[in-house]
Amino acid sequence: MDNTPTRDALLHAGLRLFGAQGYAAASTRAIAAQAGTNVASIAYHFGGKAGLHEACLDEVARRMGQLSEPPVAAAASPQTARDALEALLRRAVSFMFTADAAGEIVPFVLRVLTEGGAASEVLYDRLFLPRHRMLCHLWSVATGQPAESEATRLAVFSFIGQIVYFRINRAFVLRRMDWGAAGPSEAEAIADTLAEHLHAALERSRP
Repeated sequence: MDNTPTRDALLHAGLRLFGAQGYAAASTRAIAAQAGTNVASIAYHFGGKAGLHEACLDEVARRMGQLSEPPVAAAASPQTARDALEALLRRAVSFMFTADAAGEIVPFVLRVLTEGGAASEVLYDRLFLPRHRMLCHLWSVATGQPAESEATRLAVFSFIGQIVYFRINRAFVLRRMDWGAAGPSEAEAIADTLAEHLHAALERSRP
């Protein structure tokens, strides 16, 4: 892959503007201007606007895939599966609440989901479905419940939703908690609380 500074700048600008304005409204001129380059560079690096959008989808899948990669193979017992879920939770909370990159990714994903179409299908197939199935597998090992049962799938949706909420509503969380910044200690406090919820949910799900 051609990871030149110009290409990376276009990718970041694309994530931000596609997320803020949507695919149709985000112009190549505006994306190029935000990236500090010319419109022709989009065609050079990505073949055009559609290619840039697809590259943004790939980048989201890559970043989130790295973030949500627990030691699944090692989760052979209920305790190791619980440990893997908590480790994943803590990495995800830290990234979602503190990382600048999450400010690009989350709005982009929400916009793709809102607009639907082929891009949402790509996101579902490349990122969401395999990660949701992986989490369902860990939940199953941790609880003894079938991985594809309705209860397990809903429990995993709840698990994901709690983490994402703290990114979507970060400004209000900071205000209500009287936190001056979204730093490591604040993320750790959130993760501690969600870890308690996780283990309580796992315990309730045991046969």
